[in-house]
Amino acid sequence: MEADQVLAHPALGTCVRRQAEALMQLHQASPRLASPFATQQRWLMSQAALAQYFRNEAAAAGSGLLAQRVVDIALRHGLASRNTAAAFVSEMLKYDIVRHIAGSAGNRARPFEPSPRTLAMLLHWLALHLATLDALDGGQRSAALAAQPALLPLIQPLIADGLLASREVRKPSRTFSLFTWVNDGGVVMDRLIAGCRQQEDETRNDEAGAGETGSGDSDAVLGRVMTDVTAVSGLALRLNLSRTQLGRKLAAAEAMGSLGWSGRRGRSPLWVSVGFRHEYHKAQSVKLAIIDAAFEACFEGEHGLGISDAVSA
Repeated sequence: MEADQVLAHPALGTCVRRQAEALMQLHQASPRLASPFATQQRWLMSQAALAQYFRNEAAAAGSGLLAQRVVDIALRHGLASRNTAAAFVSEMLKYDIVRHIAGSAGNRARPFEPSPRTLAMLLHWLALHLATLDALDGGQRSAALAAQPALLPLIQPLIADGLLASREVRKPSRTFSLFTWVNDGGVVMDRLIAGCRQQEDETRNDEAGAGETGSGDSDAVLGRVMTDVTAVSGLALRLNLSRTQLGRKLAAAEAMGSLGWSGRRGRSPLWVSVGFRHEYHKAQSVKLAIIDAAFEACFEGEHGLGISDAVSA
């Protein structure tokens, strides 16, 4: 599915909302393990590093990945400075998100590999997105991956290539960009989308116009979708953000007209604009299309393994 096909699908709102809920649960189950995906910068560095690791392993099993190689990748793709990339690797080692390869203690430069828990989370992350694609077109991608999980090292590098090559991913616009560069900013957006009370089909036509208003109640006329988020402190408590930091970002988004409070600021239900939700859906559509292309290349391309074959294997 191409990104514009995903975005235009009438069931996208419902499917993406369920995906947001699942991603939040994944984060809450292990916040520390989810930290590589906490910001746009760290997420892209993680994807790029994993891709290089899997390619190294395909060329020579047990070779792992060197810290300097991660720094080089970050610099080549313009993801981070040398110091930021090096600090990122050190943090990943500290919290056992990656670990040094056994038997490499005497090496001057010790290669490392993702921990089993990290690989399990990556597989779960991929399965969640494949399930969203399946819900859109009735496919069997998630079942195929469950039947052939060993194909993860083939799929992930293609996903990383697509993400790094996408301008929409690298340079998100407006409100999406505001949140993606702060810790757990993506989870904040997931929480807002998961908390939308209004049915997706009621505003789908408005959303397609990125902010055009429709008929109905006052919120719909104003191009707003109510959420069940009622307090900054409660939202911040569940995330890796201080109340002050989160409040500052919400205030910036409010100034852009992307969200606001239905009553007393910070102590009443929060609404998000139809335009903001369209931004979120568009970003998810681009990501889902990249994942779908990578999946198809592995299952239907050079490996010659059809989805139905994988499911029945």
